[in-house]
Amino acid sequence: MINKKSTICFCFIVICLINQSVIAQSLEGNTQTDGKTSNTIQTAVPFLLVAPDARSGAMGDAGVAISPDANSIHWNPAKMAFVENPVGVSLSYTPWLRKLVPDIDLAYLSGYKRLDSRNTIGGSLRYFSLGTIIFTQDGENGTPYSPNEFAIDGFFARQFGENFSLGTSLRYIRSVLGYGEITSSSGNSVQAQPASAVAADISAYFKKGTVIFGKDAQTSFGLNISNIGTKVSYSSGGQKSFLPTNMKLGAATTFNLDDYNKFTVALDLNKLLVPTNPLTDVNGKIIKGKDPNRSVPSGIFGSFSDAPGGFSEEMKEISYSIGSEYWYSNQFAIRAGYFYENPLKGDRQYFTTGLGLKYNVFNLDVAYLLANQQKSPLAQTLRFTLIFNFEKKDPAKMAP
Repeated sequence: MINKKSTICFCFIVICLINQSVIAQSLEGNTQTDGKTSNTIQTAVPFLLVAPDARSGAMGDAGVAISPDANSIHWNPAKMAFVENPVGVSLSYTPWLRKLVPDIDLAYLSGYKRLDSRNTIGGSLRYFSLGTIIFTQDGENGTPYSPNEFAIDGFFARQFGENFSLGTSLRYIRSVLGYGEITSSSGNSVQAQPASAVAADISAYFKKGTVIFGKDAQTSFGLNISNIGTKVSYSSGGQKSFLPTNMKLGAATTFNLDDYNKFTVALDLNKLLVPTNPLTDVNGKIIKGKDPNRSVPSGIFGSFSDAPGGFSEEMKEISYSIGSEYWYSNQFAIRAGYFYENPLKGDRQYFTTGLGLKYNVFNLDVAYLLANQQKSPLAQTLRFTLIFNFEKKDPAKMAP
């Protein structure tokens, strides 16, 4: 039987560290060190919410309404109906939480193909490695184990008219965090097992050319509701947890200053569509809020009105991403952004910055996260993305 302490320690790391937040809570009562009550929303497989690419990662995690590229599969599949190149492939890599652990990594591979002027298909693979841990048994030599999670996507996007598109994705998720028999503090034993689920995204995108301050511009709006799917469990007969069903709503405006200079500003609003934990008494009876043990549809629709603190707490569950991007001659980009999450709902607050370089069919993007190193394990996070854009060959230029 696997050593209980090793298992509990590992599970704590998985739940707290992967969830990006690393919440500043005490061990009891969900009370922060400053005395305020926190009520963070917990879900399974939160790696699905980690920004995988360096472009949006440098813009404060804003991406639902900015111009499309191969990584839009994550942010808003509907945007892919407007992608310029007929074929594209992207590869991203992020060393994750390196201030805490040396071997957690996120890799993301995505690609697409335009079928015609209105329809685009493609897919992606997201792989999250939690490094290597050692499971011990009765103090004997430990057994190395490499927990990991991955998600495989396929998407379809279609353009309707000149300005609007819809998209959908279908996703298979598998999370392998432990194995063998686990003994709880009460003495009960359960069999650990991989968790798997099927989920879908639905998304929309609208863009329109305009004139702002005498300059040609383009405004765009995006909506993506992601990870609508089945609950998961990590043990046989164990309690099932919600996927991180998530609604992202955003807007962006691109100013074409002249033939060489282009500037974009973007704003994303983000809300988890899963139940909020209610307030309970010492006997577990609900005092305020609603029972979180309900169906997926009920959890999604009820997520707008189930916070025990009422409307004010619901508003605190919205996080904000503000980003900007400057392109010179469509070859060199500078990016910056800010991400804000309410202190009572996770307290992620950080600035981001990054660079982009476009040469021929290649795009290279780098992002860097600036945060208080004493408060955030996300500080100094780097992201790298390489995009290959394959342009359609001109038969006239190929003629001898």
